[in-house]
Amino acid sequence: MATSNPTPTFTPTGSSKSKSSTTTTASTNETANEPPKGISKGVSDDTMIQFKQELENMLLYAMNSGKTINTDVNSLIESDKISDLINAHNILVKNVAPATPKSIAYLDVVSKDNTKKSLLTKLPIIRNLIILAIIFLILFIGTSLSDEVNTLSLSKGILSNSGKSLLLNILFLCAISGLGVMFYLLRSISEGIKNATLLPEQTIYYTALIILGIISGLILSEIVSSYNVNQELSIFNNAVLALIGGFSSDAIFSILQGIINKIKSIFQ
Repeated sequence: MATSNPTPTFTPTGSSKSKSSTTTTASTNETANEPPKGISKGVSDDTMIQFKQELENMLLYAMNSGKTINTDVNSLIESDKISDLINAHNILVKNVAPATPKSIAYLDVVSKDNTKKSLLTKLPIIRNLIILAIIFLILFIGTSLSDEVNTLSLSKGILSNSGKSLLLNILFLCAISGLGVMFYLLRSISEGIKNATLLPEQTIYYTALIILGIISGLILSEIVSSYNVNQELSIFNNAVLALIGGFSSDAIFSILQGIINKIKSIFQ
């Protein structure tokens, strides 16, 4: 009886390996192209982490400062949904006001500086303002000791005075205006540290405010006091107006802006 030999079946070498490698490559590409957890929710993972960090900072600040914390944030903070984190953020912002998340984080970094530094070194803005205050004080004392600075020379004002006397009198008034600005700024920074409202970018604002304070002090002392009839009180009025102008330079700016707006409304 004849037996039929079965037809041999040949399997291409490496076909199974190629299929498995193709599957592995496809799965790797899918993993690489898979968006992060936060991206699928509309925000990045960094934003989610920042939300969590700000919530923790505000919560710790409210606890340490004895502020009332809304208990509704308990379940919201534990959630991973961006909507719940936003609601928790809004609640805590109201609880820690007038402080802000940014100012709390800034003071937290300053307070956690483990290096042996004083407060003046940790906050250069305070150091710079104290140095400026000492400079203005020395300038005030130095010019007041001069014989060129007296009641008569100050009563003449800018237009009737000249030479060295005019220069010393202007420096005298600038020193008083500068002291007024320093008094306001140092008080403002003290309140900012106490209420955790101090921000690093306020340095630019303070620099502009010093210049505005000196200008407003000169404007008040030389223009407003020129309408004084009693010349015997001119030195008192000039000094006080320069001090007021330096201390409330933003108020002087608002007054002048209001006058300009009134004049513009007349022509319009």
